[in-house]
Amino acid sequence: MWLVESVSEADMDRVHHPLMSPLVWDLAHIAAFEELWLCMRTGGHEPIHPDLLDVYDALETPRAVRGDVPHLDLADACEYLGAVRRRSLEVLDSGAGGDVWEMVVQHEHQHNETMLQTLALAEPGVFTPPERRQLPRGAVRTGGMVRIPGGPFLAGAAPAGFAYDNERPRHEVELPEFEIDALPVTSGAFMKFVESGGYDRREWWSADGWTWAREHGVRRPLRWTADGRERRFERVADIDPAVPVMHVSWYEADAYARSLGKRLPTELEWEKAAAWGPGASAPRTYPWGEAEPTHERANLDETAFGPVPAGALAAGASAYGVIGLVGDAWEWTGSDFRGYPGFEPFPYREYSEVFFGHDYRVLRGGSWATRPRVAHNSFRNWDYPQRRQIFAGFRCAA
Repeated sequence: MWLVESVSEADMDRVHHPLMSPLVWDLAHIAAFEELWLCMRTGGHEPIHPDLLDVYDALETPRAVRGDVPHLDLADACEYLGAVRRRSLEVLDSGAGGDVWEMVVQHEHQHNETMLQTLALAEPGVFTPPERRQLPRGAVRTGGMVRIPGGPFLAGAAPAGFAYDNERPRHEVELPEFEIDALPVTSGAFMKFVESGGYDRREWWSADGWTWAREHGVRRPLRWTADGRERRFERVADIDPAVPVMHVSWYEADAYARSLGKRLPTELEWEKAAAWGPGASAPRTYPWGEAEPTHERANLDETAFGPVPAGALAAGASAYGVIGLVGDAWEWTGSDFRGYPGFEPFPYREYSEVFFGHDYRVLRGGSWATRPRVAHNSFRNWDYPQRRQIFAGFRCAA
């Protein structure tokens, strides 16, 4: 609730963008998922709102209709969330649940980011972040590419502990040598692509990307304005050339890479650059090692509401020296979303398997809006290649 406590009741119930749910639906969905897995399936409780189980099932009620179906208002959603949480704590006291707890926490964290996407798309005045904390300035590295040697590495999540089904099984992958950008592509670099006519150069675009850009009149990243500024929640400000570019589609990222004679990294190249290193025998959980991030965002005062300048956090480098892989912008990869060899659905088929195929592209790394316990090296995100509401950027490979 801390995230949306300043949002009015009317704005909580409004559909702010056709791609997004009403914020009040997200709140009650968080409660419904927790109730299903912890209170009902683990604790044996009956549902509090049996008539609304389908309403808050993400597959039964897709985003396009969530504003139209009967759903709880803000007061009732908050009451529902509180009642579920009390029951969940009883389950916790009983010692039951195991890895289900981690799944429920990560699910809530993922919806926190989805709600931030909605708030970023809403009209000015709906949401005003608190005063942002000071961000580090001054890049410790300004660019270039890092060579990743060929050879085997272990991809995917370890067998112990909770991980989503699409992260498993851990398996050995043999990759040839490649190069990857040391830093994510910045807004300043992408501005040069825009100013050089990148959106008019057919030879740099895939056939589908060119058709999409022409049909929708796309001329710049989603949050950039025609006069060279950028919308950031409640305000419009000058584009910061030093930060990773965000709110670009896979098509735009692919065209930019092609313009330089490069390409997007495959997701396994990305993971090797993030998780492996010279002499490694096991992959790292985070690019910098095993230590969990110290900036777990428990409240708004600890949230920066934006990325840091590319290259500013040298301590976050991977063993190969690649910087900014986690925590500023999701990064598009060149890979379709598919299961690993030996994939088995868990804990339910609809989490991953129904999305496998050419329609979805994989994103890696996590953004400034991603909770740290979600943003680890093996986590796989996915979306349609035309989507731009995500806090997503990219880096190039060769």
